[in-house]
Amino acid sequence: MSSGSRLAAAVLASGALLAAAFPAAAADHHHPASRPERSAVVVGAVHHIDSHGRGHHRGNRVDAEWITVTNNSRRPVELRGWTLSDAQHHSYRFHALRLGAHKSVKVHTGHGRDTWNDVYQNRRAPIWDRVDTATLRDARGHVVDVERLGHRHH
Repeated sequence: MSSGSRLAAAVLASGALLAAAFPAAAADHHHPASRPERSAVVVGAVHHIDSHGRGHHRGNRVDAEWITVTNNSRRPVELRGWTLSDAQHHSYRFHALRLGAHKSVKVHTGHGRDTWNDVYQNRRAPIWDRVDTATLRDARGHVVDVERLGHRHH
């Protein structure tokens, strides 16, 4: 095969590749980008204490304040290094905790002994406000879920 023939074959092959790729690129231009899949691990129920120290439902101690993190997937998730923080940047970092499939863990603001179902921040004062935002981040610091207290939007 002569160099001219090889060059012509290369040009034709390149053109065919571009023609095949261009319609797909054009189609992507007209359709909005697909959204990333929502995480199976989310911020769940919040039980906070108001500015007067009264519980949202009952109780009047910081130990009565908690927020849940729920794994909605069929597989366990290792939460080591994940963080849960509020709008004022109070942050709790999870230690070794494997959250089972379809399970939740309560993250208590007050004091206690960590178990598979309950972990404690060991704080002396409430941190969750009625108009607060809870942000859950994975071990790499990527936002996994955001929950605005008083709203149910993830």
